[in-house]
Amino acid sequence: MAKHHKTEKTLVEKMLDKAGITYVPYEFPTEEVGDVAQLEVDHLDVPEHQIYKTLVLTGNKTGPVVGVVPLDRHVDYKKLSKVSGNRKVGMVPLKDLVKTTGYEHGANTPIGIHERHKYPIFISQEAENQQQMIVSAGKVGRSVGIDPKVLADFVDAQFADIATQD
Repeated sequence: MAKHHKTEKTLVEKMLDKAGITYVPYEFPTEEVGDVAQLEVDHLDVPEHQIYKTLVLTGNKTGPVVGVVPLDRHVDYKKLSKVSGNRKVGMVPLKDLVKTTGYEHGANTPIGIHERHKYPIFISQEAENQQQMIVSAGKVGRSVGIDPKVLADFVDAQFADIATQD
């Protein structure tokens, strides 16, 4: 009997299934840029403002802190510092990313990071009013579309004004 090829679910998708959380799986084309893989500019007609990147920073008081912002925005260090209770925050160096989160660049996900580390997570406030936001499923090129409020509840995140267009 012939086997049908089925994409193996990521650990994040399995965690959502176990929790009974509805999501839409996405697979985006990726490209190598330097020594990191990242999503190609072609997001399969999905607006960049609906796809969110998970950025891991370190605060001078809290240690690691996670900011989740749309692809077409940047995290505002001053705003994130303030809401996270730090005087200043800065990006975790790429060489320390896997050690800090368990994920390679481009695969960081608030779901997996929360499961492993319970770092404080802040989601850009514009997500709160969207029907769906898309975040990494823990593997480069794999993502899940999820209700932002459900995601925030699941990972103990708070919505905050942390994004800038610069």
